[in-house]
Amino acid sequence: MNKAELINKIADDTGITKILANAAIDSFIEAVTKTLKNGGKVTLVGFGTFTVSKRKARKGRNPKTGQEISIKAKKTARFKAGKELAAKL
Repeated sequence: MNKAELINKIADDTGITKILANAAIDSFIEAVTKTLKNGGKVTLVGFGTFTVSKRKARKGRNPKTGQEISIKAKKTARFKAGKELAAKL
C-alpha cells in the first residue's frame, strides 16, 4: 500500500475528504520525524514504537570491485511492532 492508497482508505473509512486525510497523514509523519530527530520515541499502544538507533562506523566491501570501503556511522529510524499488531500478523 502506498500513500495514495492509504489516503483513500482513511477517507473512505472515516467519511472525510482526501485532502483532510492527506493533511492528517502529513501531520503524523511530521510529528514522528520531529520527535525522532529530537531523540525521543513515539509509542502507539497496540501498534508499535518508533525509535532512533545508532549504527557504528564499520568496514564494508564494494560488491563490484571487492575493494574495502569505510561506512560512516549514522542514525537510523526503527519500528518495533506492538504485541497486538504482531499477533494479527
